[in-house]
This record gives sequence, C-alpha cells and structure tokens, in this order.
Amino acid sequence: MPAASAVSLTPRALYEQVAEQLRQRIFRRELEPGSWIDELKIAEEFGISRTPLREALKVLAAEGLVTMKVRRGAYVTEMSDKDLHDVYHLLSLLERDAAAAVAANATPAQVQQLQTLHDELVAAAEDRERFFSLNERFHMRLLELADNRWRSQVVADLRKVMKLNRHNSLFKRGRIDQSLSEHAAIMAALRARDAAAAERAMREHFTSGLEAAG
Repeated sequence: MPAASAVSLTPRALYEQVAEQLRQRIFRRELEPGSWIDELKIAEEFGISRTPLREALKVLAAEGLVTMKVRRGAYVTEMSDKDLHDVYHLLSLLERDAAAAVAANATPAQVQQLQTLHDELVAAAEDRERFFSLNERFHMRLLELADNRWRSQVVADLRKVMKLNRHNSLFKRGRIDQSLSEHAAIMAALRARDAAAAERAMREHFTSGLEAAG
C-alpha cells in the first residue's frame, strides 16, 4: 500500500490569525461600529492577499461582529437598542441557568475557584481593563463549571457581540461597585448551594447591566 502523501499543516490557519487581529481591533474601537472595512488597505497592511482576508471576514460575520452588505463590502456591526436588549436577554437566560447548575452540582473546590476570581475582581475595581478581563473570566469559568459545551459556545459568541457596546455600562458612575455587589450575591448563593437564589441573582445582574448600558 503506497505511503500517504505528507500534508503540511500550520499551527493556525492564516485566515484565523487575520480574524483574531481584526476582532481585537474591533474590540479596541480601532475599527468603529458602522465603519467600512477597507479590504485593500488591510490586505496591504498585513501583507496578504484578499483571499484569507475575505475568509476572516466570513468568520467575523458568522460571529455577528461584521455585517456583509451586497455590493458595498464589509462593515463593523452597529448595535441597535433592540440588538443590545436581545443579547442581554439571551445571556441572562443562559447564564442564570448555568448559575443554578453550578449551585447544585459544583464541588467545593470549584466554588472556591469562582470565589478566588471574585476576590481578584474586587481588588481590580480601580483598574478598569483588568476588571473587564476578570469579569469575563468569572462568567466564562462559571459556564465551564456548568458543563454544557453548547451553552458555553453560544454565550462566548454572544459576549463577543456584546463587546460592540464594550464597557459602556461599566463606565456609568457607580456601576462597577453595583456590579461587584451583584457578583457578591451570586457568590453567596453558590456557597449556600441555593440554585434558585443563584438563578435570581444572575438575572438581577443582567437586568442591572442592561439598564446601565441603555
């Protein structure tokens, strides 16, 4: 039987690397919501052809970060008030269900992992960038512990879209302190193994977040 021909694989496909670069530019507001993405300029800047760039844009379009318009090209997605409300609504449904699952099923060591992240979050209250990063880590770790990969995947995609409205809610005066208080309520429910209280605390957390983002 003839030997199979060797296939050369790179650790990460070029278009995925390009997608990540563009994703971070969107999150940093270097590419503003509603702005047109100049494919020629970006391809030249990255030193690539337009083929991997277009593949990258397809990835970002599937995530909701980019909107493709017929004969007009790619644009950074703009979040309407309805979009924001819809994303928060779905995140609330999914994450409060996850919080209830963690309260009911997590080991003491796993609850302590979340407590450690919460303590780090409290310590980072004066450092907004670190606070935002730790906040996301807390929520995604809770999703991991809830152990439903499909829910985690959907939430991860929704959180990318939510970053189109990045940090706006936490810029509101007093919102970080309020958010920490809500996190404390979630942690109290998790430590008490009270699934109903954990679900309620997470719902209130997202309700407050949406009010601050509006």
